[in-house]
Amino acid sequence: MKITVNKSVSAEYELYVEGDNAGEQELMEKATAEQPLNFIYGVGMMLPKFEENLFGLSVGDKFDFTIGVEDAYGPYEDENVLDLDRSIFEIDGNLDSEVIYEGNVVPLMDNEGHRINAQVVSVTDTHVKVDLNHPLAGETLHFKGLVLEVREATEKELSALTGGDGGCSCGSGSCGDDGCGSDDDESCGSGCGCH
Repeated sequence: MKITVNKSVSAEYELYVEGDNAGEQELMEKATAEQPLNFIYGVGMMLPKFEENLFGLSVGDKFDFTIGVEDAYGPYEDENVLDLDRSIFEIDGNLDSEVIYEGNVVPLMDNEGHRINAQVVSVTDTHVKVDLNHPLAGETLHFKGLVLEVREATEKELSALTGGDGGCSCGSGSCGDDGCGSDDDESCGSGCGCH
């Protein structure tokens, strides 16, 4: 069976980005045979270019491809780093230091009520600086991997994507806590191909 629309796909992969030294590749993430990437092909769970490179592959096929910045998470935008008033993050005048600390990723809402993930850059007495850029913004992504399983997606898996039973919300861009990890729902999969 080949990878096409509405097929459930499992794959192992390694994701590399350019390292600090020219020509050096840095391993950012990996999915193993024991903990593979699981997703439904063609329903908006993964980056379009990621799916394009897997289309038509079968179990046992290897892949090795690169996705440029524009087709991945776009360039790093300095204007996406914001100084927000500390009071936004306070409850009864107290900052929740178990959630709001440098390096942590926190969910925020934009003006239209959409959930977005932000990484806390710094915390001062008056402001919390957050970075709304995707953790892989500005990076060229290099994927190497192997297709482990291809099968028809079940009705339950497909209905979960449309909110039919309150399952995976990957299609709306909220896969995992960091926008790039695994979600509690297995059909959501894991991995930085999720957007």
